[in-house]
Amino acid sequence: MVDPTDPSAPAAPEQASFGYRDVPAAEKASLVRQVFESVAPRYDLMNDLMSGGVHRLWKNTLVDVLHPRPGEKFLDVAGGTGDVAFRIYRRQGDRPDITVCDINPAMLAVGRDRAVDRGMLKGLTWTTGDAESLPFPDRSFDGYTIAFGLRNVTDIDKALGEAHRVLKPGGRFYCLEFSKVTSAPIGRVYDAYSSRALPFFGRIVARDADSYRYLHESIRRFPPQRELARRMREQGFANVTWRDMTLGVVALHAGWRV
Repeated sequence: MVDPTDPSAPAAPEQASFGYRDVPAAEKASLVRQVFESVAPRYDLMNDLMSGGVHRLWKNTLVDVLHPRPGEKFLDVAGGTGDVAFRIYRRQGDRPDITVCDINPAMLAVGRDRAVDRGMLKGLTWTTGDAESLPFPDRSFDGYTIAFGLRNVTDIDKALGEAHRVLKPGGRFYCLEFSKVTSAPIGRVYDAYSSRALPFFGRIVARDADSYRYLHESIRRFPPQRELARRMREQGFANVTWRDMTLGVVALHAGWRV
């Protein structure tokens, strides 16, 4: 038996949250990948059911504040099904330049198929990659977006650091993520609803209650608005702000690389 007080003993593996469980950090990415492989075919339908379609308004707001212009290069991380990328594409007009990066090939396959169905054949690049170790050179993009993906990474600070690294000076970072509801009574109602509704819809529609139970739990363990803003500043972002939407059910965080 290993004596934990022995300085020569091997260190315990670093832990990471996976829903309400703590798992070895090295295993989290694989566990998250399994979740999204399971839900990929019905992911967008589930988003509509769970949010009553409001997620579409949240994403529209994200792209409104991003204000994409022709000639700019954008990176959408954890956006495999293309929901945000397609909005940027339409706003950029004749010269879209968007890279979608997702760790899960199954999600990217859904996005590529949707792009073909929409006739979006040029200006979109689909790349398998990890938010904590992006496969792009320094200072490559004018804008970085991540919608409902940051809570699924193993190390949030690494992902924020990578976002800062790949942005050009003056580049914009936008993170849309579930957050802390600003009203305690409404927060209790919302938490009770989501803890029951997500697994229920997951079982009925996606035939996978466990994956949606994880998604609910990951929302509850994500850092609240003020803490995430602090961590963004620690990774070098300036002019860090956030905007609560739907009473803080989600928050849109923004920062600039200077």
